[in-house]
Amino acid sequence: MDILFDEEQLLQLVTNLYVLTGLTANILDPQGRDIHLFKDHPSFCRAINNLPEGHQRCVDCDMWKVRNYTAEKGFQFYRCHAGICEAVMPLYDKKNPLAYLIFGCYLDDSPIEEQWERTRPLLEWWPDGPDALKDAFFQFLQYSQQEIQAYAETLEALSAYIRLKGMILTTEQTDTQRLELFLDQHYMDKLSLASISKQLHIGRTKLCALAKELSGGQTLSYLIAQRRIGAAKRLLLQSNMPISAVAEEVGISDYNYFSKVFRSMTGTTPSAFRKKVRGRGSE
Repeated sequence: MDILFDEEQLLQLVTNLYVLTGLTANILDPQGRDIHLFKDHPSFCRAINNLPEGHQRCVDCDMWKVRNYTAEKGFQFYRCHAGICEAVMPLYDKKNPLAYLIFGCYLDDSPIEEQWERTRPLLEWWPDGPDALKDAFFQFLQYSQQEIQAYAETLEALSAYIRLKGMILTTEQTDTQRLELFLDQHYMDKLSLASISKQLHIGRTKLCALAKELSGGQTLSYLIAQRRIGAAKRLLLQSNMPISAVAEEVGISDYNYFSKVFRSMTGTTPSAFRKKVRGRGSE
């Protein structure tokens, strides 16, 4: 299914919330991608997003929080990749999430110096060093747990209003779109032609044809590997995880096989890729 967003109404709603509360709210699509409604973010977040690596970290963090939503209902609270408080909640169409409502870019009411000390190690990748972002960090508003809970409950009520007003609607997806969405969401799982066929209720022969259509003549295995290696490159860039752990994270348990696939798709080994990219960042 395709998701249609009434961006004008949604923008007006999140802007009004910001004016009233000072907290930013936003909408993510079912894969955790920002639909770019609201752009008046705090200076700390703007600075991070202005760097390609920082922007990619934010994008990956949004997708991570959607994949890891485990609450029975309502908002799930967490700190983002840069240590800032945020929350996420799905907006459902029957049993399937149409989108995700998020709010955040705030600090809790614990001592701000302690929060900075927890955040500082997360910013070691920043070209000028973490302390270059300290002043911007200290500009974040702080909210008590009671204030945040009240805001969350207000947004939960507004989610019904969003559905009632038809601000988010669905249209049917093609089989090609269904396959693409499935691979985006499940590339890290144990996948096979048979398991995907069963999950999507699409015959194996047709799946192979759809894969060729999506990839310009390549196989389904290639599409899966493409997503896994793309995710692996981000992890190698953004974390200090051992390469074996990166392989596990993207769905390849055999280290040697992971290295072979990585080299076939990038022309270099995982360790050489990490060293080269990080060396470039320090130049």
